[in-house]
Amino acid sequence: MPLTRAKNRKAIHNRNVHCSGYLREDNLWDIEGHLIDTKTYDFETWSRGEVKAGTPVHDMSIRITLDDNLKIHDIELDMSANPYQSCPAVIPNFNKLKGIEITKGFKKKIREVVGGIKGCTHMVELLSPIATTAFQTIYSYKNKKQKGAAPKLINSCYSWSEKGEVIKKEYPDYYKK
Repeated sequence: MPLTRAKNRKAIHNRNVHCSGYLREDNLWDIEGHLIDTKTYDFETWSRGEVKAGTPVHDMSIRITLDDNLKIHDIELDMSANPYQSCPAVIPNFNKLKGIEITKGFKKKIREVVGGIKGCTHMVELLSPIATTAFQTIYSYKNKKQKGAAPKLINSCYSWSEKGEVIKKEYPDYYKK
């Protein structure tokens, strides 16, 4: 059901986040995320001078390379647009995420490793939809390839409850009354 009709309003800020997942020839996975922030008005900053409406305030990308267990093997960042010249100085800190797995507690671990003054708020935020995209990419693909295996999504949300209609119809061996 769509949202109700909004009140009269004026657009001020736009954030676009796009993530994609890829299976590589070497059987690792690349998950890419891209974040762009723009304003609908011109403004001045001491670092960049005049920033015209529609010009990205943030234009940032991350690519993580994962194995089937969602372990980070490599990470690459790009800051094509950022508010301050000092922003890209944190990029090397994100290499400390290599070896971390996207599992329970992932967001907390990210904040410990590259949160606050050790990183970039926007890059840290972008890692959340990247993690979700990794899960959707890898486990969906693997479940289709491994017919009969227990889907890892069981009990991950209401619709995938082991007592629900989805499991009853699609994975009856794992259904619980």
